[in-house]
Parts: sequence; C-alpha cells; structure tokens
Amino acid sequence: MKRNKLSHRSFHNRLQNFKHSIAFHEAGHAIGICLNNQAKQQQPVFFQIVFKDPNFQQDELNSTLEDESVARIEGGRLIQSLIYNVDDLTDKLMSIDESLEPLVRDYQIAFDSDIINLLIGPLAEAKQAYLNDDEQFNYQLIDIKALKNYGGDSDLALAWDYLESYSKDKLKQDEKLNELFVEAGNFISDSKNWLAITKLADYIIHSNKKIISYEEVISLINS
Repeated sequence: MKRNKLSHRSFHNRLQNFKHSIAFHEAGHAIGICLNNQAKQQQPVFFQIVFKDPNFQQDELNSTLEDESVARIEGGRLIQSLIYNVDDLTDKLMSIDESLEPLVRDYQIAFDSDIINLLIGPLAEAKQAYLNDDEQFNYQLIDIKALKNYGGDSDLALAWDYLESYSKDKLKQDEKLNELFVEAGNFISDSKNWLAITKLADYIIHSNKKIISYEEVISLINS
C-alpha cells in the first residue's frame, strides 16, 4: 500500500495510517542503526528521532503524505565523510601495504552498514503496509525504486551519494545496491529484528513525543 493510496479513506483513518507509516519507517532506521551495526561489530553511534508537530488539518494531509521532512533521524551514520572511488582506492591501499587490511575492512563494513540502515526504513514501512492490509510481504518482490512509495526518496538519494563514492562504474553501483538491499530485506525478515521494530513503532505512536533519544531506543530494546 502506497502512501498516496490513503486518499480514499476518512481523514481520521488516513491520519492514523500515515502516523503508523512514519513510525515504522523511523523505527526501521533506528533499530537498524542499533542492531544491524551491533551484528556487524560496529561501535555504537548516537542519534535521535525528531518529529514535527503532527496536528495536521484535513486540507493539509494530502501534501503531508508525500512530505518526508515530518520525521528524521539526526546522527546515526558510521561514516561522516565519504571517500571517493572507494573500490579502486581500497585495492590500491591493499597492494601497497597489507597491514592496512583491518582499516580498509572496517571502512567497507561501516560503508555497507550505513546504506543497509537507510534501506531498512522504507522496507519496514512497506512491510507494515502489507501486513496492515492482511497481505503477505516478500521484499524480493519489491523493486528497489518502489521504496520511493514508502517514504524512501531521501533514503535512496543518500544511498546513491554513498554508491557514487564507491565506484564510477554504474554496473558496480547497481550490484552493490542490490547486494545491500538483500541484506536490509533479510534484516526485517528476521523475527527478532521485526519484533524490535514493531515495539519501537508502537512506542513512537503512543508516546507522541517530538524527540526520541538513542538512550530511549536502547532501553526499549533491552526491556
């Protein structure tokens, strides 16, 4: 179910569905940052989830459905400054000095993790939408471009910033994106990860907070 397919419903139902979509989207990002990074033995990285005031009027909702700025993750990225031509550069570094292998490997893992965490958000929103409509969800049946229908425009744009730094070769970029899309899909298909996403999404919906801290998310995961 796309966000723009909510228009035939009542204002209350549309607003509630929109809030649920946003909650699962941001919960996906946040749980990815916590659990996906942990699984890849990456250092904890701090973030907060920030929401706009959700008091929309009925005539504002249609434009709001497509507005990705109503919620965002501040922080949460392992890589702060991208290195360009990563693929070629890492090969050259390894050929010059094999002792650099741990540093190169750590950068590659952090690079992949950041993109996976970007993709988990819209995938979580897509899964919630399917389940809400009593439909089976299989991420393998979703085209990556279709994530734009689930609030993924800015996520995909940032992912492409990473990929353009990875290689000048468009084929290599596409291969890397497909590889990481599978990892993101497998992440939300894991029952423990999905339970954590659902738990955080419920917390987001019912707390009605404008800011949810990293510490709150960690406490929720561990409770």
